[in-house]
Amino acid sequence: MKRKLVAGNWKMYKTPAESIEFLKELAANLKDYNDREVLVCPPFISLYPAREILQNTSIKLGAQNVYSEKEGAYTGEISPEMLKNTGVEYVICGHSERRNVFKETDSDINGKIKLSAMYGLIPILCVGEKLEDREKGSTFNIIRGQLEESLAGFKETEKLVIAYEPVWAIGTGLTATPEQAEEVHLFIRKLIEDLFGKKAGGDIRILYGGSVKPDNIDLLMHQNNIDGVLVGGASLKSDSFLRITDYR
Repeated sequence: MKRKLVAGNWKMYKTPAESIEFLKELAANLKDYNDREVLVCPPFISLYPAREILQNTSIKLGAQNVYSEKEGAYTGEISPEMLKNTGVEYVICGHSERRNVFKETDSDINGKIKLSAMYGLIPILCVGEKLEDREKGSTFNIIRGQLEESLAGFKETEKLVIAYEPVWAIGTGLTATPEQAEEVHLFIRKLIEDLFGKKAGGDIRILYGGSVKPDNIDLLMHQNNIDGVLVGGASLKSDSFLRITDYR
């Protein structure tokens, strides 16, 4: 059975000391689940202390970003090999903030995904439309382009998670309705089948990200094609994140 994935993206929050305190509380209170994985993605400087806390727990460790080269004169960047050796299993690639604030292109993201998979990391590829795209009826065209270009030449679909994050619903308090999210998730699944075959379409987990909160998690997770969530602000407090992991 395909396990669901609940991932917390901490963004630029929590010092190493705060990360340690949070993870100790999370590990102490998280229930044992057979049908879902729980993942946290702290800032780079908290990855190593996080590994020390999580190594004997079921909680997975992820990174928020990666660079598309093995090594070199790239000041400030982190390679997949460095992440792998720090205990990281997952890495977020192409988050909307990386695309829109730091101007990453689909070509940039493609390089990150390929090299990450080469080093045994599982990329979480983020796609999603802006408000003006949705209002113009361009949602599917935007997502098709992002997926096709970000995954060009990529073969290792067993090492891939996709996250649909409508940009207009990130940090705004707005949330796609479960029906809107399901419609896009179904489109993504069919597109993956077209690109990589029916098996890949069934196996790849597709997450929803966009103001996921305790009061909407249950309805979201009842949708047929939502395989988990990528949580932002609500992953920064243990009570809200624990409730999201305990969706019903």
